[in-house]
Amino acid sequence: MSVPDAGRRATGGSHPLQKEPEHQVPDHQASSHGHHLVDDLTPEDLAAQWEQEKPPAAGPLANVASAIVVVAIGVAGTIGSMRLGLGAPADPEPGLWPFIISVLLIVLGVALALFGRNILDAERFSRSSLQVAAGLVSLIVFTLLIGRIGFEIPALLLNVIWLRFLGRETWRMTALLSVGITVAFYLLFVLALNVPIPHLF
Repeated sequence: MSVPDAGRRATGGSHPLQKEPEHQVPDHQASSHGHHLVDDLTPEDLAAQWEQEKPPAAGPLANVASAIVVVAIGVAGTIGSMRLGLGAPADPEPGLWPFIISVLLIVLGVALALFGRNILDAERFSRSSLQVAAGLVSLIVFTLLIGRIGFEIPALLLNVIWLRFLGRETWRMTALLSVGITVAFYLLFVLALNVPIPHLF
């Protein structure tokens, strides 16, 4: 009898140097087991887990700084809107609705500065906050370009920035949605409602 044969008999038929196959749990069973673990957590356990995983709080100074930024954006939008012309509610000019939104931003910024110091659940600024800042800057540039070259090209570029670079959409989806939104905006506000928005066509 050879040594390998004796080893196989001593170990119940398997080779002594051969690794026993490991028992692998199927993917669907593993995922269902994970779901069971989540389902077994009580609301108190989930609240404690979320409390541990949430990002650090911003603090009162960060809330006041955010309020200052909001007020500054509202003031800039108000000045730009007045340059476009306000008109009247019955006969609005291009700057009326941006002016109303800018005034609301100023009011919200002042309210945040007054009452935001007591808010403790705001998140600290992080790298993801840069996306919000980029979106605000793109809106400001969009507002400034409308009065010079019309809304078509700025609206198209704004959609591309938001969809592709901020929303991580594919180039195909970005192109389809950007063109579709711009065309729909033109058909609704320029042709259907006859809103005096600066436009090229």
